[in-house]
Amino acid sequence: MRIGLLTDGGYPYATGESRVWCDRLVRGLARHDFDVYALSRSARQEDAGWVPLPPQVRRVRTAPLWGSRDDWPDGYGGRGGRAYGRRERRRFTTCFGELVAAVCGAPDAGAASGSVAGAGFADGLYGLADLAREYGGLAAALRSETAVRVLESACRAGGARRGVHGATLTDHLAFADRVERALRPLSADWYGEDGLGAVDLCHAASGGTAALAGLLAKRFFGVPLLVTEYGVHLRTHYLTVAGAPLSAPVRTLLAAFHGGLATEVYRRADLITPGNTHARRWQEKCGAERARLRTVYPGMAADRFAAVGESGDGGDPRTLVWVGRVEPAKDLIGLLHAFAEVRKEEPEARLRIVAAPVRDADSATYRTHCEALAAQLFPDEAADAHAVGDNPVSFEDLGGPYAPDVTDAYAGAGVVVLSSVVEGFPVGLVEAMLCGRATVSTDVGAVVEVIGGTGLVVPPRNPRALADACLALLRDPARRERLGAAARARALELFTAEQNVAAFRGIYLELISRAPVHRDADAVGADGEPLPFAHPAEAYVPGHWAGRGSAGAATPAWAAPEEAAAPPPAPAGAEARGARTQAPETRTPVGAPDPVGAQGPVGTEEPVGTRGSVAGGHGPGGAPGLVVASLPVAASFPVAGRADGHV
Repeated sequence: MRIGLLTDGGYPYATGESRVWCDRLVRGLARHDFDVYALSRSARQEDAGWVPLPPQVRRVRTAPLWGSRDDWPDGYGGRGGRAYGRRERRRFTTCFGELVAAVCGAPDAGAASGSVAGAGFADGLYGLADLAREYGGLAAALRSETAVRVLESACRAGGARRGVHGATLTDHLAFADRVERALRPLSADWYGEDGLGAVDLCHAASGGTAALAGLLAKRFFGVPLLVTEYGVHLRTHYLTVAGAPLSAPVRTLLAAFHGGLATEVYRRADLITPGNTHARRWQEKCGAERARLRTVYPGMAADRFAAVGESGDGGDPRTLVWVGRVEPAKDLIGLLHAFAEVRKEEPEARLRIVAAPVRDADSATYRTHCEALAAQLFPDEAADAHAVGDNPVSFEDLGGPYAPDVTDAYAGAGVVVLSSVVEGFPVGLVEAMLCGRATVSTDVGAVVEVIGGTGLVVPPRNPRALADACLALLRDPARRERLGAAARARALELFTAEQNVAAFRGIYLELISRAPVHRDADAVGADGEPLPFAHPAEAYVPGHWAGRGSAGAATPAWAAPEEAAAPPPAPAGAEARGARTQAPETRTPVGAPDPVGAQGPVGTEEPVGTRGSVAGGHGPGGAPGLVVASLPVAASFPVAGRADGHV
């Protein structure tokens, strides 16, 4: 089976989201071929290179969501040069007008299924996709004066959202810039018979922009679409925009755009696999049908925690441990106040805060504030006048001398604490469960779903309740041991990588059996229905099982319809489907004249020896056979050395 894996800011890049899960999935499904279609988020991410790729990754194609065409190196960016002609501009105005009219429309206009606003968003989106496929890229058009005028008219139209009436020219430009980046997958040169048209299934590793390519593959070629969301894209957008320096009208427009995109993705996907019930509720509110939702928990490498979990050592019975990123959503301020109550009852108790590397200046500032509060609440204590003072609260860096690995942090814990006020799927909680540790957590996100009855749960932003739960476990070692053992058993049953890979193996086969992609006319009977066994097993084995132009290998004689005559000969130069061979991929050279006169697709093929290429046929991360490495623009990376020439 050939899978088109769609990612946004993650795999195969060495940094970003979902890279570990995607790598584990690809390696676990070694019998399938994977074509990776990756969107990059920054030049820094591209410069960091790729993770090592397994041999089942046959091709990697990339496109940037960062910067503008002016930011890319000379010689990249695909066809183009001239703007749209009059006919194309008129068509763009109509399609973009439908899209922004739905975005600017009143919220209740798109509430019902199949509403005018919802249909308008889809019609505008697919109209722009058809325009990009037929005439070229949309970057210049979406940043043009025409686009701004269309947006301005939609914001001032009757029935528009109240929050967009006061949008200024600056707001229109800011929104147009963000929408152009979000819609860049429409301009990629991925939608051909040798691209996404050749895959059997599209698997989007997230919703939103990453799933756009899957929507188009389903529209153009009928390829089934599977969408996996371990963090709901729309929820992530809300949380990210909350701290961005954007005006209220821009926030309103962006929220409506991403909400419309999420609704369309959920409507068109053949199956959606949320990572937990919390994510599932978000998806249902955005229009996903329950019949097409199936929870698949994210898997973790359980053997990494086996030594601690099976040791039988319950850790330091006086120590509370918190592990994670130091940021306001984790509510360390509340944890410190709760620990102050714990110290009043148990003076020997200690709190270790093991922090992951800081990602931004705001997190660094928050950590400094927490350290100052800890010093104020817990002055250094000494046993006598000659002893060195010590603080019962310690801030340690994950990877440092006191916690070289996350397992070392959990090994010293009597109780693991999670104090978050905002949480999705609590990965740290699962790690603690795999280590056999009793936990105290706040009731946010998927916490209750994850721990079941194997830990204590308290309301968020309630330091007194958090302190009481911690005291209950610190004073009852037998209860800690029982809860820790139950937690490890639950985690091994539900949250291992093997469970995750096995689930997707079955889902792939189910989707292909329910909605196979039919591309060959000779695989369809006179009634238009697919013929059983029209493609023999040899069709999926590398090698030339039939000569060029031979149609006999495509349909066995016993499977052909009785009334049908022998199939017509294949066109000259065509390869039999049974051989699964393809001609080398051709590209429009950079700077070539555009016969239509529109801007071309965002993408090029880069020869070995240019920017980012690796000599000796090894791509980023040392994967053998990759001809070129990551580019800051859409690109295709064929893998050489396959017997049938299939890429």
